Amino acid sequence: QVQVAESGGGLVQPGGSLRLSCAGSGRTFSRYAMGWFRQAPGKEREFVAVISWSGVFRNYADSVKGRFTISRDNANNTVYLQMNSLKPEDTAVYYCAAAQTYGTVIGGEPEYWGQGTQVTVSS
Repeated sequence: QVQVAESGGGLVQPGGSLRLSCAGSGRTFSRYAMGWFRQAPGKEREFVAVISWSGVFRNYADSVKGRFTISRDNANNTVYLQMNSLKPEDTAVYYCAAAQTYGTVIGGEPEYWGQGTQVTVSS
C-alpha cells in the first residue's frame, strides 16, 4: 500500500511559478506510476500529468503542456509538479495519486490519492 501527501500550494500572481511536491510512503513507491490531478470549484476533477515508475514516460493535459513539468525522485519517494506561466484558470485543488499502471493514471482511476493542496492564481 502507498500513502501520498501533497505540499507546496499557495497564492501566486498570473505568470508566476509554483512547485508542488508529493511525498510517498512505502517500500514499493518507486514501482508506481504517479499522477497529478486538479479540481476547480464547480468542475469535475481532471487529469494534469502522469509519470511512469521509471520516469521515462510522461504525459500532460493539453491545457498545461509546455508550462508544467512532472518529475520524480525515487530515492526520496517524491514526485514534483513544476508549474510555470500560471494562469487564473489553473486555480484548483491539486491532488497527487499513485497507480500500479501508467494507463490507470491517465484513465483517472489511480488506487491511492492524497488530500490535495490549494493553488490560487490571482492578482
